[in-house]
Amino acid sequence: MRHILIFLGLLQFSLPSFGHGPTPQKAKEAITIQAPLSKVWAVLHQFDAIGFWHPDLKKSEGDGKNASGGTRTLTFANNETLVEELDYYNAEGHEYSYRLKTENTRAFPTSSYTVEIKVSPADTLDSSIVSLKSRFYRGDTGNNPPEHLTDAAAVAAVTQFFKQGLQGLKNHIEKPY
Repeated sequence: MRHILIFLGLLQFSLPSFGHGPTPQKAKEAITIQAPLSKVWAVLHQFDAIGFWHPDLKKSEGDGKNASGGTRTLTFANNETLVEELDYYNAEGHEYSYRLKTENTRAFPTSSYTVEIKVSPADTLDSSIVSLKSRFYRGDTGNNPPEHLTDAAAVAAVTQFFKQGLQGLKNHIEKPY
């Protein structure tokens, strides 16, 4: 019996340890725009029109459907594309949520994500707050991802995409006509 216990003890230290998979990451950004909520929502309400104001995108195309199941294809500067799909759309609440439908880590270093966007009134009648928050997984969900597909790379990419997009939206809405 003693030999069995010693063997089991040695076996415990000799077995390779297996890491667990990735943990979900999060990003959250917001910006105040000097425009009433109705003007901001007039730009944001069309899910597939992000290409008009997001500087990181060459274009966006979609099915024009602002309801669950609506889709859009984003084309990045490197000509890589992603497809996203609406999960929830609430025009009265000035919010919607969507998710990655087709993964492409050459376009974006995540394997999956969900995003919520909401427009709220700010402290003054002529200002609005646009907030984005996301939950996502890195591009390579294995135990030893390459540097460009790690948690850190995914967090940096999502955060940068949010910041660039919110600033692009602000510039688009606040520009003088």
